[in-house]
Amino acid sequence: MQHPAEHSPLGKSSEYIATYSPELLFPIARATKWAELGLTAQTLPYQGVDYWNCYELSWLLPSGKPVVAIGEFAIPADSPNIIESKSFKLYLNSLNQSTFSDAAALETVMTRDLSAAAGAPVAVRVRSLADVQAQGVAPLPGVCIDELDIQVSRYEHPQAELLRCEPCGSVDEALHSHLLKSNCPVTGQPDWGSVTLEYQGAARLDPASFLAYLVSFRQHVDFHEQCVERIFLDLQRLLAPTKLTVYARYVRRGGLDINPYRSTAPITPDNRRLVRQ
Repeated sequence: MQHPAEHSPLGKSSEYIATYSPELLFPIARATKWAELGLTAQTLPYQGVDYWNCYELSWLLPSGKPVVAIGEFAIPADSPNIIESKSFKLYLNSLNQSTFSDAAALETVMTRDLSAAAGAPVAVRVRSLADVQAQGVAPLPGVCIDELDIQVSRYEHPQAELLRCEPCGSVDEALHSHLLKSNCPVTGQPDWGSVTLEYQGAARLDPASFLAYLVSFRQHVDFHEQCVERIFLDLQRLLAPTKLTVYARYVRRGGLDINPYRSTAPITPDNRRLVRQ
């Protein structure tokens, strides 16, 4: 079955346009992938956001002087569309030789364009390098499970049957791993990420089984958002938690990183970059 992104600029030679061109944005409906997971827009068991960070944002002031900044874009997890990443980069490159009076004017334009493509309001922040530098690099919460001794032999598809848990009186913990890898469904390029699980409930997840499960994504082909949604759903089915949050921070490619957050409860994500970002 042809992936919806096959009609996008992804994996194809593209002309890099340096003047403002919002028509470059290529939306992809989330509904197709939701259906694969047994979901619809009306039955999503999570809320959340996809944080995109752009480290190659630049434009011209009326004087002709260029400005560089970092862009932060928050796309609602229930928006009808994601925005294909190469088209996003091409759009951002089209700002390079375009004139805006100041950062606020650029924010206004990008908010309009990205919200139209996503089909829902997108929050945009243009941030100075000094601001982002002052925030520093963030640690992930909870226990890192990457040093656990596991045996792994399957890498082609996520193996939910590897997950194990046991009943307990009450659990409230956070685990994280830097060993998440999947592949782009169009180009085959690797996507590297760090994933965090925070949950509460009456069943405790076996950390070694969770690590083996994450490693089983290693040759899986899908976009960042769908990988996180699959992890969320598999853990929800296993643990029946009272609260569940899953998110991944992916290594940037082409000046963009993508960071999907999914949770059963309202959250205010920490969008500080990780050491690999």
